[in-house]
Amino acid sequence: MDTYRKSAAFAGVLFLVATAAYMSGNALIESILGASDYLERAADYQSRIVLGVVLEFINSVSVVGIAIALFPILKLCNEKIALGYVGFRVIEAVLLLVGSVGPLLLVALSREYAAADVSSDLHVLGTLIKEGSTYAFQLGMLALGVYSLFFCYLLYRFRLVPRVLSVLGFIGYAALSASAITELMGHDGMLLYIPGAVFELALPLWLMIKGVKLPEGAR
Repeated sequence: MDTYRKSAAFAGVLFLVATAAYMSGNALIESILGASDYLERAADYQSRIVLGVVLEFINSVSVVGIAIALFPILKLCNEKIALGYVGFRVIEAVLLLVGSVGPLLLVALSREYAAADVSSDLHVLGTLIKEGSTYAFQLGMLALGVYSLFFCYLLYRFRLVPRVLSVLGFIGYAALSASAITELMGHDGMLLYIPGAVFELALPLWLMIKGVKLPEGAR
């Protein structure tokens, strides 16, 4: 297995790690903070929330690792786009980490809530923290969705993977961008996540099993 094959396979593993880590971490966090009485409960479930945040941290590290692992391959096609892909995945990771601070702040706020005589202001603050985390996440998804269209362009233009997979990527990341904008505008865009989710399951499996077809002259 050559260097590029290993890089592709490693990127595939990181795609799956990022997906599993985020879904697990978000599920743990939302099981507490998604309830109407989250301020009463958060402090009592601090360990669960912290574990969820740690898993989201693993996701953030993984998404940067994906871009770094794929950089040697994408560089063969277009170095500027390859560098941009790394940069935008770093931006995504930073925004996701900013969003992950919110649950930790809500744990601290929950302690204050238990000791407070007047809780209405703390409810307002809690809502603002939750909204801030949501906005950071959606901006991260927007960064991912927009620049990943260039990533899919390289996949398609140089036939690094089957073109049907590249087209699915175009559709998925365009839908993800639209979903992020829709959510930022206060509407439900969850269904638009589906094409991107399918792509980010199909692509890593292909990378792990088949690898990539390198551009002519790159071997």
